[in-house]
Amino acid sequence: MTGSVLALLGVALAVVLPGIGSAFGVGLVGQSAAGVVTEDPDKFGQTLLLQALPGTQGIYGLLTGFIIMLQIGVIGGEMVPLTPEQGQAILMAALPIAIVGLLSAIYQGQAAAAGVGLIAKRPEELGKAIIYAVMVETYAVLALLASIMLIFGLQM
Repeated sequence: MTGSVLALLGVALAVVLPGIGSAFGVGLVGQSAAGVVTEDPDKFGQTLLLQALPGTQGIYGLLTGFIIMLQIGVIGGEMVPLTPEQGQAILMAALPIAIVGLLSAIYQGQAAAAGVGLIAKRPEELGKAIIYAVMVETYAVLALLASIMLIFGLQM
């Protein structure tokens, strides 16, 4: 495979996998939230906040994809010719956010769905429900930072 193909594969993985995880996580929380809001429509705002949390991993993946595309000239310039080794390095740099973004979005969705159950009975505990879900987010942020540092550390 050419270096450019490998780099674009890295872009695709960085965008698609966290996007899948976010869609799954947001959907899971939405299912839980719909049941709660059916019983108490006033809890819509609280449940919506929890539902939004697993969507951030998809944003992180998209950001990583844009950074790679800027680095290799797909956006804003002429595409940089890449050796297979450079393309492989870019692909590897995309993997932290691709893999961790996928998994953390799913697990964050599960934590946020449990938080929806918490606020169904104790709405004053929204802050605790958010903290439980945000703890999972920490690992997605670390993966995003790792991918960005790897991308900017590459010589092209």
